[in-house]
Amino acid sequence: MSITTGFGRRAVLGTAAGSLPLLFIGRARAAETTLRISNNVPATHPLNVRLREAAEAIARETDGKVELRIFPSNQLGADTDVLSQVRAGAVQMMTISGLILSTLVPAASINGVGFAFTDYPTVWKAMDGALGAHVRAEVGKAGLIMFERIWDNGFRQITSSHKPINTPADLANFKIRVPVSPLWTSMFTAFGSAPTSINFAETYSALQTRIVDGQENPLAVVETAKLYEVQKYCAMTNHMWDGFWLIANRRAFSAVPAASRVVVERELNAAAMRQREDVAALNAKLEGQLRERGVTFNTPDAAPFRAKLQQAGFYNEWKGKFGPEAWALLEGAVGGLA
Repeated sequence: MSITTGFGRRAVLGTAAGSLPLLFIGRARAAETTLRISNNVPATHPLNVRLREAAEAIARETDGKVELRIFPSNQLGADTDVLSQVRAGAVQMMTISGLILSTLVPAASINGVGFAFTDYPTVWKAMDGALGAHVRAEVGKAGLIMFERIWDNGFRQITSSHKPINTPADLANFKIRVPVSPLWTSMFTAFGSAPTSINFAETYSALQTRIVDGQENPLAVVETAKLYEVQKYCAMTNHMWDGFWLIANRRAFSAVPAASRVVVERELNAAAMRQREDVAALNAKLEGQLRERGVTFNTPDAAPFRAKLQQAGFYNEWKGKFGPEAWALLEGAVGGLA
C-alpha cells in the first residue's frame, strides 16, 4: 500500500505553505474506479486521518479496483463550489456540513438549530435515528447519495479578537463570520449581531484583516486551521452541534460495481464512527492546548441565550421552515424548543 502524490512515492502530510495536501491513496496499478473526495479541513484533521485509513482499506479489500483520492483544505474549491461539482459529477464525493448543504436541501440544516443539543448522546440519538433518516431521504430527492453515518465536526464555540462573550448582550453589533447558510445568519441576527457569510477558505484572512471580529467553530477547527493566531478569546457556548455528511453523486456512485460499492459504504461508515471518537478525545484536550497558545476561555450560561432566541421568535420561525414532521423528530430527541 502506498500514499503518493504527484511529486513522489511518499510525502509528509501537512497544511503549511509548500506542503502537499492532495492525497492519492491506492495500489500501484491503475484502478478501475477512481472516486475523488473533497473536504474543507486540513490534512491533519481527524476526518482526513480516518478517510486515509478507509481509502487504504478499500483499495486492499477491492484488490486495487477502487481508488479514493482525498482533497483536503478546499483544494477543489470552497464548499458551495464543490457542491455544484458533485451535483454535476465532476467531483464524485465530498464531506459537507448539513448547514451548508441546506442551500440545496433545507432539511439538512436542522441539526444546527441553536442550543438544541446539550450533549453527544442526544446528538447521536437524533442523527443515527429518525431525524438523520429524514435528512437522508430529503437529500436523496435532490439526486445525491448520503452515507448513513454522519462525521463529527463538534459543538461550536464563539471566538473573538477583542472581547469575551459572556451574555447575549455581548453579541450585539458583533461582527461575526458565519458559513454560507441561512440558519446561522438567522440565529446571530436574533442576537443582534452583524453576521457575515464567508466560506471557510477565506475565514482566516477575514479575521486577520478585521473584516470580522470573531467566528464560531469547534475547537478542533480552531486548532487545525490555526485560528488561535488571530483570535484571543473563546466562549464555550456549545451553541450548535455540527457534523459532516458524506455525500456522493448518484450516477457516479451507482456506476461502481455492486460488490465494491458495499466495501466503500462499509469502510467509510466505519471510519466515521472512529472519527467521532477522535474528535471527542481531541476536543477534551484542546482547551488546555489553546490556553497555552494564548487563548482566554470562559463558559457562559446557555439559558439566557436560549431565552433570547425564544423571545426573538427564532424557534417558531424555523419550526415553520422545517415543517411539523422534521420539527417533531427534532423535539422527540432533544425536548421542547419553541
